[in-house]
Amino acid sequence: MSELKAPDVVILGGGSAGWITACLLHHEWAGKGGSIIVVESPEIGIIGVGEGSTPQLKAFFDMLGVDEAEWMAACNATYKLGIRFNGWSERAGFESYYHPFPGPVDLHSEPHFIQNCTLARHGLDVPAHPDPYFLATLLSERGLGPQAGENFPFAPSYGYHFDAYAIGAFLRAWAVARGVRHLPLKVESVERTAEGDIAALLCEGGERVEGTLFVDCSGFRSMLAQQELGVEFLPFADNLFNDSAVVMPTGHVAPFKPQTDATAMKAGWRWTIPLTNRVGNGYVYSSKYISDEDAESELRAALGVGEDGPQARFLKMKVGRVAESWHRNCLAVGLSQGFLEPLEATALHIVIVTALEFAQAYEAGGFGALHRDAFNASIGARYEGIRDYIVAHYRLNQRTDTQYWRDNAANQNLSKGLKAMMTAWFRQQDLSAANDEAYGGKRYYANASWHCLFAGYGTFPPQEKLRPAPPQARVADLTGVEGMLDACARNFAPYNPAMATLAN
Repeated sequence: MSELKAPDVVILGGGSAGWITACLLHHEWAGKGGSIIVVESPEIGIIGVGEGSTPQLKAFFDMLGVDEAEWMAACNATYKLGIRFNGWSERAGFESYYHPFPGPVDLHSEPHFIQNCTLARHGLDVPAHPDPYFLATLLSERGLGPQAGENFPFAPSYGYHFDAYAIGAFLRAWAVARGVRHLPLKVESVERTAEGDIAALLCEGGERVEGTLFVDCSGFRSMLAQQELGVEFLPFADNLFNDSAVVMPTGHVAPFKPQTDATAMKAGWRWTIPLTNRVGNGYVYSSKYISDEDAESELRAALGVGEDGPQARFLKMKVGRVAESWHRNCLAVGLSQGFLEPLEATALHIVIVTALEFAQAYEAGGFGALHRDAFNASIGARYEGIRDYIVAHYRLNQRTDTQYWRDNAANQNLSKGLKAMMTAWFRQQDLSAANDEAYGGKRYYANASWHCLFAGYGTFPPQEKLRPAPPQARVADLTGVEGMLDACARNFAPYNPAMATLAN
């Protein structure tokens, strides 16, 4: 019996989504026959809305065997230990909070945090702000990197900040060196088979690129999945109001911290992302509440730059997802598949998960469509789960200064899963059990993350209604936690890539 052969894959579109997919399919199917071609128009730029990642990007490069120092240096990349949310709550003492990527050390401190959250939810006056309980928060505040000394084996989990254009170029070079073909061609039309599948891409100059499997990484236009095959798009506008962004770079401002800052604005929020050579800034907003011109002015004022400062670039966001990521012989990946605003930097995370799960499902089905329905259901549920967590940031906000924030706090277009999580929190129920039940045990966001979100805003009974904790309450020993984390932090060195090369 002959061994099954991998398909001839044609990927439409490069950028980070296209080249990540090419690299992963090569990694999974190398030596199993087939080919991979990336058709990338030299005239179409990369959107690059978010220049941050979750720890999934580290797992991706580790899987490929790419040295961290090599790709980071090539992409102006820096470490990211978490996200600091500024100004999302007006409650005293909770105006800012840090959402870390929990790591091994936090297994010892997280139970203390959750214990105090539980007591505070029951109306006891105990320290339940998330910041003192996680190592990454302390490292970031002190400007320390995630690489520990050789005698401390418990490295924190971390992501990266990077130049989206550069990471696409780096991965293109990596893939081409291993046999992936790169065709810089503009696609003019699509050829279909009699059964309705895609047969070939017809390019400018008369070149025909045929394959058995096609991957749509053509961005928001979704040329193959939505335009050609008519895959339904499911908008999230009722859940997530933001549809626009204005971005501009600035220089570094001391002190450097390995974190993303997400700061509330009048009609949305702005990111601050430090790279080695610049700081990326962007204001994500809803065009229903503010004009492009006013959004640019508000961003410039926040950054302290005038009209003669950096040039602004405007982006429009199509927020939602396709009903089926895998339709016929086409897989949609990246912006052609869907987009959740960059609040939690999940864009590349979803790209990696989609490409990897697809490769495994396609091969397990004999390089066919046997597991297509299960795959589509899995990816769809992941989008919904991540969406819920992002929506929770807006629904739970405690700002009252503009209509935008008041309308978000009053939004009732919530999924059953998010309603279940909120109900469990406010009724003092087990949030971990609610997480498992709401999302089928998948836990798209960990128990600690949900607690950080609720507690970070100060989503507890009003301060004047809190009672002193009785002796039997078993209040967490915050002093002991802080001492333990301080001792751990002493094993990490200062990190400022803006002043020295990453290779050093």
